[in-house]
Amino acid sequence: MKKSRLAVFAITVFAILAMIVAFFGDIRDNMRLGLDLKGGFEILYEVTPLNEEEELPSMNAVVRSISKRVNALGVNEPVIQVEGDNRIRVQLADVHDPEAARRMISSTANLTFRDVNDKLLMDASVLQEGSASLAYDEYGRAKVSLKLSDQDKFREVTADVSKRGSGQNLIVAWLDFDEANDSYRKESTAETPKYVSAATVSQTIDSANVEISGNFTEEEAKELADLINSGSLPVKMSEVYSNAVSADYGVDAFSRTMLAGAIGVALIMLFMIAYYRLPGVISAITIAAYVFVVFLIYNAMGAVFTLSGIAALVLGVGMACDSNILTFERIRDAMYSGRSVKSAFYEGSSKSFTTIFDAQLTTFISALILYMFGTGSVKGFATMLIISVITTMIVIVFVAKFLLKLIVESGICDGKYRWFAVNQRDVPNVTKGEERTQFGCFERFDFVAKAKYFIYSSVAILAVGVCMMGYHALQGNGILNLGIDFTSGTKLQIEAEQALDKAGLETKLQELGISYDSIKINGENNNIASVFSKSAIDTETMNQAKSALSEQYNAQVSDNVVQPIIGRELVRNAVIISVLAWLGVLIYISLRFKWDYALSGIVALIHDVFIILAFCAILRMEINTDIIAVMLAIIGYSINNSIVVFDRIRDNVKAHRHEKLTKEVYQTIVNEALASTFTRSILSTFTTLLPVVCLLLMGSGAITSFNLTLCIGLLAGAGSSVFIAAQLWYYLRIHAKPKQKKQKRKKVDEIEELIVPGVND
Repeated sequence: MKKSRLAVFAITVFAILAMIVAFFGDIRDNMRLGLDLKGGFEILYEVTPLNEEEELPSMNAVVRSISKRVNALGVNEPVIQVEGDNRIRVQLADVHDPEAARRMISSTANLTFRDVNDKLLMDASVLQEGSASLAYDEYGRAKVSLKLSDQDKFREVTADVSKRGSGQNLIVAWLDFDEANDSYRKESTAETPKYVSAATVSQTIDSANVEISGNFTEEEAKELADLINSGSLPVKMSEVYSNAVSADYGVDAFSRTMLAGAIGVALIMLFMIAYYRLPGVISAITIAAYVFVVFLIYNAMGAVFTLSGIAALVLGVGMACDSNILTFERIRDAMYSGRSVKSAFYEGSSKSFTTIFDAQLTTFISALILYMFGTGSVKGFATMLIISVITTMIVIVFVAKFLLKLIVESGICDGKYRWFAVNQRDVPNVTKGEERTQFGCFERFDFVAKAKYFIYSSVAILAVGVCMMGYHALQGNGILNLGIDFTSGTKLQIEAEQALDKAGLETKLQELGISYDSIKINGENNNIASVFSKSAIDTETMNQAKSALSEQYNAQVSDNVVQPIIGRELVRNAVIISVLAWLGVLIYISLRFKWDYALSGIVALIHDVFIILAFCAILRMEINTDIIAVMLAIIGYSINNSIVVFDRIRDNVKAHRHEKLTKEVYQTIVNEALASTFTRSILSTFTTLLPVVCLLLMGSGAITSFNLTLCIGLLAGAGSSVFIAAQLWYYLRIHAKPKQKKQKRKKVDEIEELIVPGVND
């Protein structure tokens, strides 16, 4: 029996490691990287009918039309998402010319043929679908070749036009002709006319092929052919948000973030092995399996990896490790109570499962709400967090328990408490009447009495944060440093090869007619400049500015544009998401525990959110959608910690159920619960912080604010679970009025018992 279980253990571990090694290359090669990792272009459109009296067509039809155009750009794995009733988000990785992509996607591409008086002669229905192609004339000049589907109609029109007088016998090809503003007479004198071409027709054309020629470059002719082939778009596309990310910046961000994350995960494994020994080895194996399964599921879903998604993965590793810590601490606790290795394993595994399930489910609720109502990087963060929770329950809980069970039941570790980092001398022999002597470092610590110092510190931080908000408001800089995601406007990012001079850049922007509110110079060599303007800059001015800046500084210039409506919606959605997450957690905890546990946990969550906002005000960190993702992640993490504490408090209340629950007894209950979970809280926070700190110190600068805010939130969440959630529960219990039992009233006609002295008195 012993050998067979050890053999199964060895085979299982070998199979896990073999699968990781075998599929590692495929997973790495098939990863779909987001714009912030691979570079590219993202744009959000608001879709409206071409005419006000018309109804909006099916969004699926619009998506199909856009897909044709994106395919013509040659972009691999584009992401086209419908958001709401009339929004479409397009993400294109590896796009080198964002302006060409803009034109290609948003152009209505309604091709018409008109005379010099702008009268409609023919539309695109006379052409064969998808027949447009790039061609060249005898002088090597680019043109567009077309095949006709209605040759009779074309012959009839050319016959009529050819009979007109000189200067009138023209067929003018227009793309997206605007009857209110466009005119051949006006455009024919312009340096760059809006019409595509104006061809003289001197005779009837009876041919199956026609050509559109002009002063086209090869790129312009190809773009026109692609637009004609994609068909006209039956809607108007208004740009409300756009963002361009340089590929070089993305690749650097990806490699640095992955390296930092890998180092963080490796440090967690080493710590678990050093601290827990045999269970730590099993924890390291399951963490490796956990990361492998998460990447496997993510690839299978076709999901896109983003910087915030990778950060969510690293956070998930820490939270998954916390599940192991809960189980291992329960097992060691049972050993200190005199249990054998086998008994301690079964008791610890059984008691920890409910706590792990409750903690992970509350995180899942928060992540699910985040996914349902979030967009962009927030949704990517939520997707990774949801997968992490599911994988934790499957891999970390069940696989770790299965492997440890094989070892324990083999009998090889009977009596070997040191394999679990427990000293044999600290295990009492209960058969001889020995009692437990090992209670931990915090057994005599009065958490209830000392909680005021944590609360005072929190109040002080919040007060400083409020003062800083007031100061910045008086300076006219806004209460908080809201990013472009919330305030709307335009952001230009210039990445040059050499250091940038702020004064020189200011002068250049003024020459280009770009109004700006702030300029920030950063980067390792001061070679990256971020220019922010609270007003939207028109496309033509933006294109000229980007071209001039790129030429002068030999730099890559990207832009990010957000309309005011997006900022308002983001603020509203952030509030809605937070409230819904709190309500979801409140309802679940009320059902699993009681209302006072739920209220205490929610107050701790609100504390954590305000602490994060206070630090953002103090450090003047930019608040963007990634920071909102952090706040909602902390909601899941903080309530995770609180549930562990509440679970012990509930057990202690049951243990004291035969006593009169006075203020002193409740204080004992809370102190005992916190003493037994505080070590676990420290270890859990440490293992979760470890990879985040690695990301902060060694990861990409693109998510520095994200990681710093995450560190602050993790520390605040760990402290609030112990010193706010538990203390508020204690306060509510000692001030709650006990329910008075209703006395049963006697019926009026009920016959009272006759008392006879000496017989029934």
